[in-house]
Amino acid sequence: MQVERTFEVDRPIEEVFDYVADFENTNEWDPGTVETRRTAGDGGLGTTYANRSTFLGRTVELEYETVRHDRPTHVTCRGRNRSSTATDDLTLTAVGDRTRVHYRATFAFHGLVRFVAPLVVRPRLDGLADETVAQLKTALERQGRDRPRR
Repeated sequence: MQVERTFEVDRPIEEVFDYVADFENTNEWDPGTVETRRTAGDGGLGTTYANRSTFLGRTVELEYETVRHDRPTHVTCRGRNRSSTATDDLTLTAVGDRTRVHYRATFAFHGLVRFVAPLVVRPRLDGLADETVAQLKTALERQGRDRPRR
């Protein structure tokens, strides 16, 4: 299952990349995240994060890893646990002083969950994607107000 959204923010591409590449920032922009903390790495390729999220009233723990880190245009983090794999993929494009963000979230389910997920999870994904983009856009704009432009 996959959802995609594209939006623009009034921030330079390098600032947007640095913010989204630090997966701990999901604490600010991912509506389902309860807590994300870095467990290893320097923030680049191979960095790992422990993530605890809620979805449909359940708490889920995933171990995320940065699997792509191409500053300033592309970052991908993949989270796994016994029953699912979640991949957050962000592609950034400079549009003058603004940045276009293409956000794609992919969910794969394992074991018996894969039979139930299309019926239970799929109907909620579009709403979750809209909430995520709204919060990410707000966080990026707030981040821009908190930091002076270069």
